[in-house]
Amino acid sequence: MRFLRKLMIGLTALVALPLAAQGPIPPEPQKKAESASAPPASKTMQPATLDAADLEAWLDGYLPYALERGNIPGAVVVVVRGNEVVLEKGYGFADVAKRAPVLPETTLFRPGSVSKLFTWTAVMQQVEAGKLDLDKDVNAYLDFKIPPFEGKPITLRNIMTHTAGFQESVRFLISSDPKAAMALKKQMPLALPDRVFAPGTTPAYSNYATALAGYIVERVSGEPFDNYIENHIFKPLGMTHASFRQPLPAGLAPFMAKGYPDITQKAQPFEIVIPAPAGSLSASGADMGKFMIAHLNDGAGLLKPETAKMMHDFKAPGVGPLNSMALGFYEQWVNGHRAIAHGGDTVWFHSYLWLFPDADTGVFISMNSAGKEGAAGAVRSALFHKFADRYLPGEQAAGRVDAKTAREHAAMMAGHYVSSRGSFTNFLSLLGLIGQTSIVATEDGKISVPGLDGLSAGARDWVEVEPFVWRDTGTGERLAAEVKDGRVVRVSLDPMSPFTVLEPAPASTNAAWLAPALLAALAIVLLAALAWPVRALVRRNYGATFALEGKARRAYRLSRIFAWLAIAALVGWLGLISAFSADIGSIGGPLDWLIQLLRILTPVAAFGLLITAGWHLWLSIKDKRRWTMKLGAALLLFAGAVLSWVTLVFHLYGFGMVY
Repeated sequence: MRFLRKLMIGLTALVALPLAAQGPIPPEPQKKAESASAPPASKTMQPATLDAADLEAWLDGYLPYALERGNIPGAVVVVVRGNEVVLEKGYGFADVAKRAPVLPETTLFRPGSVSKLFTWTAVMQQVEAGKLDLDKDVNAYLDFKIPPFEGKPITLRNIMTHTAGFQESVRFLISSDPKAAMALKKQMPLALPDRVFAPGTTPAYSNYATALAGYIVERVSGEPFDNYIENHIFKPLGMTHASFRQPLPAGLAPFMAKGYPDITQKAQPFEIVIPAPAGSLSASGADMGKFMIAHLNDGAGLLKPETAKMMHDFKAPGVGPLNSMALGFYEQWVNGHRAIAHGGDTVWFHSYLWLFPDADTGVFISMNSAGKEGAAGAVRSALFHKFADRYLPGEQAAGRVDAKTAREHAAMMAGHYVSSRGSFTNFLSLLGLIGQTSIVATEDGKISVPGLDGLSAGARDWVEVEPFVWRDTGTGERLAAEVKDGRVVRVSLDPMSPFTVLEPAPASTNAAWLAPALLAALAIVLLAALAWPVRALVRRNYGATFALEGKARRAYRLSRIFAWLAIAALVGWLGLISAFSADIGSIGGPLDWLIQLLRILTPVAAFGLLITAGWHLWLSIKDKRRWTMKLGAALLLFAGAVLSWVTLVFHLYGFGMVY
């Protein structure tokens, strides 16, 4: 279990996931959004007045305490309305050692995947200019070819709705080494990941696809991506403290906030986001406010109103009534209000941006640490929901299925699920085993999804409000299932539904049986390997001879040698993860030799163990050895079979270096 836990934590950390965490937040409602997909609001109350005095008092009562409790050094919050800034304020420290405060006008934070909104804006500018078509094969704009999948090409609309079908890719993702920065022209063909879903069918978040869109902007505009963003977004909006460049230009570097594991630890190096258009922005809170104001005002200074509306109002197909993608933005409903939003996480910075068109309001928060036990996620989730409850309360619609139906549906939902956002054709597909989401049917006829509670500020209480649609009584967020022929085929929930779905784990890789089988196999291998020298020492101490001779002895010894090789492979994978955890950039080249070695050693050890343990068992039966030796050989054969199966189905072999 310890191995699986370490593997899950280490590999999941590599994905630096913008986990589309929380819901959206608008202020003073001017009109109630009307949509069948709007979730019921959580509370009915009189809205507070959204002005600087009230907002600052409210934030001062919440955020300092939340940051301190979460061991988060600093944060910036910006709230805009119409053409004006309601409040922009820094909390805590940009540099703990120097006790330098966060200054909203000049302190730079890393918004992570919120950067994508700038890339999508650039794409829409080029659509507006007639140089790009959202529904054309993107190969028309590239100098390399992306092969079709199931006979279908990908389009920019697929890319902007995260339905291009690419699997997750982390090799060229993030690093602390400035030399890791790479020109898009070199990176795009080099880092091309496998496609695993037909385009337009399955939401699966992709940093690579966003960088590809940035490269397309670069090619059709004739300007390097960084230059394009500066000339066509930053300059028109007067964003003087913002840059996609890595490392930062000399004039901006002194303003950069330090990133931290938490406030008790040392500052970390500036992160290099390798697919730059997907997340390399550094910007002050004030400049993010200017960007929000532009989009709230129908793209003023950036886009024509009709182009901005096309971008904001598009609704991609999704799971039932849940949140779905607009073009680049994703929607988030809260208290009956629709927000268009984007979250962002680098290793050290954690951010969110919400726009509420019906309330003409935008909110941005960024923090320079994940904090203790990932507290930043809960901080921004609570900020979102509490802000909405205070400034955008709404009516809660009634609805609940009968108890008998609820129990039946909960039982149908129970099981293990695999995320569409993951690796499927390389060794990182092991996350498909370790990271499976479990849905449990509870005794009171509800469902529980423990692994998803971290996306909110607390545990969820899922109540089925209509067939196969559940609502969390605390946040109003929904979970829904797609059912075909009496079987659940897809599940998602509001914070992740625009770009990720969960599908039932196949029987061949279902963690319900495979995880305990793998743990048992590892325990058997470890005991067998350790028992070999221990028994030899005991025999030497008592002057006893080894009972096996000839082929039987060779089979026994070979099975133990391969058991030790399996342990060596296990130790190697743990060492690799430990290195990744210390420096995520090591995945991008410095440890390629170890990855290659492990993908040779692992299948050799697993299949060698399977063959030699089978030989040892056959000879033990043939020679009528004691039942204890037969049992030991059978258990070792079982372990070899499990390790060989895991090696095969999770691709712990091969030589490809795109993962």
